[in-house]
Amino acid sequence: MKQKNLRPFGQQREYTTFDTEPMFSKATEYAIRAVIFIAQKSNSETKVSLQEIAAAIDSPEFFTAKILQKLSGKNVLITSSRGRTGGFFMTDAAKKRPVMSVLEVMGEDELFNKCVLGLDKCSELKPCPMHHQYKTVKKNLIALFERKTIAQLAAEVNAGNSFISSES
Repeated sequence: MKQKNLRPFGQQREYTTFDTEPMFSKATEYAIRAVIFIAQKSNSETKVSLQEIAAAIDSPEFFTAKILQKLSGKNVLITSSRGRTGGFFMTDAAKKRPVMSVLEVMGEDELFNKCVLGLDKCSELKPCPMHHQYKTVKKNLIALFERKTIAQLAAEVNAGNSFISSES
């Protein structure tokens, strides 16, 4: 087994890129990227195809189809239409939804209710060693995902300030 290079105790780690484990499941990462892309490229008149979405977010088509099916359930976030001019689109109202709504549909909003160390009985009365410090971080993350809208993320990508694909 190869041993990792450990930095000396107390030395700060530089975070220039996100080279650690992802915060969310791969499905949720793709879901967020998909709604950003759909918000960028669609409206009730202009739809995008499964193939376009999968290519834009670097996701396999079959996997993307399953994610889009989940996101379009009850037309909560995205809407799909069949036929020659069919595809996926988002209404203006859906684009104004917070990113947290994607996490909720994908079932990842529970992440914010869990102990950072994975302990079942962690609470204010019986905290884990990270509880009080993580509580502040968690509160800020929740605020970020509740405040930031899908439309805002799409606008950032459209402006060239950020990207949703490794091809960008």
